[in-house]
Amino acid sequence: MRRAAIVSPLRTPVGAFGGALRPVPVEDLAATVVRAVVERSGVDPGSIGDVVLAQSYANSETPCVGRWVALHAGLPEHVPGLQIDRRCGGGLQAVVTAAMMVQTGAADCVVAGGVESMSNIEHYTTDVRWGRRSGGSVLHDRLDRGRQRSQPEWRHGPISGMIETAENLAARYDISRAESDAFAVVSHRRAAAAWAAGRFDAEVVPVEVPRRRGDPVPFTTDEGIRPDTDATALAGLRAIRAGGTVTAGNAAQQNDAAAACLVVAEDALDRLNLEPVGFLVGWAAAGCDPALMGIGPVPATARLLAATGLRLDDFDLIEVNEAFACQVLSVLTEWGLRDDERVNVNGGGISLGHPIAATGVRIMTSLLHELRRRRGRYALETMCVGGGQGMAAAFERA
Repeated sequence: MRRAAIVSPLRTPVGAFGGALRPVPVEDLAATVVRAVVERSGVDPGSIGDVVLAQSYANSETPCVGRWVALHAGLPEHVPGLQIDRRCGGGLQAVVTAAMMVQTGAADCVVAGGVESMSNIEHYTTDVRWGRRSGGSVLHDRLDRGRQRSQPEWRHGPISGMIETAENLAARYDISRAESDAFAVVSHRRAAAAWAAGRFDAEVVPVEVPRRRGDPVPFTTDEGIRPDTDATALAGLRAIRAGGTVTAGNAAQQNDAAAACLVVAEDALDRLNLEPVGFLVGWAAAGCDPALMGIGPVPATARLLAATGLRLDDFDLIEVNEAFACQVLSVLTEWGLRDDERVNVNGGGISLGHPIAATGVRIMTSLLHELRRRRGRYALETMCVGGGQGMAAAFERA
């Protein structure tokens, strides 16, 4: 089976919820980064066999976002596209799905990515198509509703949302509020240091943001990083649940961003004149109790290690998506890796942000660029997934 190479992984800067990228529709976000991947890689657009894009909060404004963006980015009409969703793991699943295409010979070169404009997730109603005899209709917030309805209530009972699952882990693993806040401080400091040192420069594609008057303004830097965050400031924030651990300061942000790459069959690299930055070594997904969804990386990684023969000690870099500080600390406790310097070296979802379906590709992009800088060999990416899942993937530097 052919190895799947990763070529030209890139991302947009991550916008804050309702922030600089709010005027940019999801199709423009995704097309911006897809065009950049094509241009920087030098790939012949006609050689692209498919476009696989993840979007967790899709709607009919941009149906089948993969095909929509393929056309919007100017790819030839014969290039097809599709849309996938594994919630927080969607972007990573897009890379994996593209890898399976090239590994099995269905295509030689595939665009894979993820996009989310959480600022533009709409409200909706389910009870007006056929009319109502009396009474009012309810407008649901698709963003909150998706978290509340992430699993069948008949089987697991009501789960109010992802915050509840994080608090469940904090209680089970005895993670304190102070530990969670300390983790968040480190995330912001590492992200700020990475930007100051230029470590994100090669991976970030500016986004042109339209204005009502005047020319568009380039958006160039992640918007949610707070370099001056400290434990004292975070301690002053109110817990989201009374007596709880999770606050707005030690949980992932809601964000807007896109990320993409080429996934290419190793034996097609020379013919297409493409240079890889890494290879997908293996991947795994696993389910877990939806009420403990944040622990999903543990069973997923166990499957990955069993399939590849790798050990945690083999990885030069490790990423655990920062949905919640207490959730990451719970995973690291299971692995015996608390305070391990290989983990989230340039920040994560708490500082850089968590634009749901884009996050998996954003993490991979940052990992592979950092792995090349350090001349390491292996990197591990893991993600928890709402509804009780986890994903893990191993990458090797080219």
